Amino acid sequence: MSTKIPRIIILPGDGIGGEVMECALSIIDSIYRTTRAELDLVHLQAGAGTYLETGDALPDNVIEAIKLSDGVLLGAMGLPDVRYPDGTEIIPQIDLRMILDLYAGVRPIRLLPGAFTPLKDDRARELDFVIVRESTEGLFARMHEGKIEDDKSAEDRLIITRKTSERLFDYAFELARHRKSMGHLGKVTCVDKANVFKSMAFFRNIFEERAKAFPDILTDKQYVDAAALNFVRNPWDFDVVVTENMFGDILSDLGAGLIGGMGMAPSADIGDNIAVFQPSHGTAPDIMGKGKSNPTGMILSVVLLLKWLAAQGWSDNYFKAANLLDQAVCRAYADGKLVPYEAGGNAGTKDILNRVLNYL
Repeated sequence: MSTKIPRIIILPGDGIGGEVMECALSIIDSIYRTTRAELDLVHLQAGAGTYLETGDALPDNVIEAIKLSDGVLLGAMGLPDVRYPDGTEIIPQIDLRMILDLYAGVRPIRLLPGAFTPLKDDRARELDFVIVRESTEGLFARMHEGKIEDDKSAEDRLIITRKTSERLFDYAFELARHRKSMGHLGKVTCVDKANVFKSMAFFRNIFEERAKAFPDILTDKQYVDAAALNFVRNPWDFDVVVTENMFGDILSDLGAGLIGGMGMAPSADIGDNIAVFQPSHGTAPDIMGKGKSNPTGMILSVVLLLKWLAAQGWSDNYFKAANLLDQAVCRAYADGKLVPYEAGGNAGTKDILNRVLNYL
């Protein structure tokens, strides 16, 4: 560990990233005053705006600072109109996953008490499952090496390795075991397309092999198209969902839709030694500066950060702070009056932040 207190790199990024990060910093300050769970915050810049200023979206000094830190809190990165010469969007958060080997993309899908959901079944009120997305392989592994042949065809390569898949599945099973101890189902569902692609059959075979080491955990296997259907039809049947990179990217957005929108969804990209925490949403430049961004996913990402620090061996104060903050968010939404713009309401950025702060 780099300091006597955890050193956290702050990357606001682009668009509404800075707005929701300001909310996160207000929350961190309030939490510290309440619990003394201190963080050594180092403010740096990366993203599309940094690319426009310097020609480098992820400067070397930022990468080195992250490697020496204990974690990263990120707002959002990328702007639709800022692209590399080959036409691809600037999304350095994906590069960070590769550089830091953040193989486990953890996407909690939990409906907060009183929050909006498009689902009408009463069972949706208890919706609480986790998507574990492999975040370094699949179609993303060689995303910079894709090619277009004479404007007649295009090709990208999908990669699945045993080493990364085993670590991913073990993480998912350990998570399910932890959740089982807290009263959840204790089941891992592998989502793939093993009926069509050899890479996916390989992925599923490794899942079945690793499942043998966790006989106390239930298992299920679904093709991704069936899983998408079941996310809408009966999402309460899921506990931990583990899947390939691209499938996880898509299913995470579908899951966020079930709990009120992208602004409600936190995430963590976790490796063996470091992790990056950020809301699942993008930079949403169309609402930047209008006070309409939803900071809930960002605030809940702080909860994930604090829990991760506690699990890494830092003081129990960080776990206590995480629980206090999580309870404050739940209480803020509990009466059903707090409805963000993305869910059809009129609760803006400051409304949501202030409501959470009132319960800290």
